[in-house]
Amino acid sequence: MRGAALPVMAAVAIAACGDPRRDDDLGASSAGVNETGDGDGAQADAGGDDDDDDAADDTAGSEDGGDGLKLDVGAGTGSNADDGGAPDECDAVDILFVIDNSGSMADQQSSLIASFEGFVNGMQEQLEGADSYHIGVVTTDNYSFNAPDCRNIGDLVTQTGGFDSSNGICHPFNSGGRYLDDTEPDLAGRFACMAQVGTQGNDDERPMRAMLDALSTGNNAPGACNEGFSRPDSLLVIVVISDEDDVPEPIDCDPDDFFNNPCDTVGSGGDPDAWVAELAGYKPNADSNVVVLSLVGLAGGNACGAVPASKLIGFANRFGNNGYTDDVCAASYDEFFAAALPVVNTACENWIPPEG
Repeated sequence: MRGAALPVMAAVAIAACGDPRRDDDLGASSAGVNETGDGDGAQADAGGDDDDDDAADDTAGSEDGGDGLKLDVGAGTGSNADDGGAPDECDAVDILFVIDNSGSMADQQSSLIASFEGFVNGMQEQLEGADSYHIGVVTTDNYSFNAPDCRNIGDLVTQTGGFDSSNGICHPFNSGGRYLDDTEPDLAGRFACMAQVGTQGNDDERPMRAMLDALSTGNNAPGACNEGFSRPDSLLVIVVISDEDDVPEPIDCDPDDFFNNPCDTVGSGGDPDAWVAELAGYKPNADSNVVVLSLVGLAGGNACGAVPASKLIGFANRFGNNGYTDDVCAASYDEFFAAALPVVNTACENWIPPEG
């Protein structure tokens, strides 16, 4: 982020990432994520099973040789690695924050805002070749407080309202679009306005639909709400923060019998394999050029009442060494972002330019 008017925060400690691990049970200690809430999250290997309530969803993606969709992510696989040359390194980074705006998320939004500046400054220090950044925010629901004509799920947030929000008009931005870039004079202040989206969102969180719609080709086209945000030649970093899972569509429900058999939960629909496949249609070389960082519920009985997010963890798992997951209930997210920095740095080093 050369040229950005940001103070460098030397206090950010870069935590060491553990060896990639794999397990078939979210509740097992070797599941590739931290379940104790102590900030020592781990990188999850590709294809780990993500749903102990519906094991059939991810059996094909487990270690035992199923044919489910996996991403072939490995270190040292830059575009010039095969011919012995040095791998390419990313020079542009797009960061999408997918923020749960349901009723229980006020404290988590505050923690995210408090840790943001250290995360971005850490990338500035480590990703020396990256001189262009885009930063955008979406919520897990349609957002009625956003600017008119851009209130659907996946539309980038430029203004906020409702309970626990910044209640601010956060734009116009120096980028000229609906996202922040490296030329923004007060990047941390603008992000604080955007990220404090409040707590009046639907309790039926749809983080994966928000993410996919935000990055869709149509929504990034000229004249669309997210015009210019997601670039084909960038490293894409997706940060998901939610205290719920993205649940499957309901089955055997009765829309006319709300009290006994309601159809009040739908989620984004689909499963981690389907989400990866759709994302790959929007992002060239998604297996190498996408990083997924997830702050979600890891196990039951946690400090903030978060639901174990087996499907969101499964999505991050599909990106192998480019996926990193930790505890949304942590009192501070500083350690999460410090530990995630090497993941982003390695992905930048292994970035593959799109063809053409």
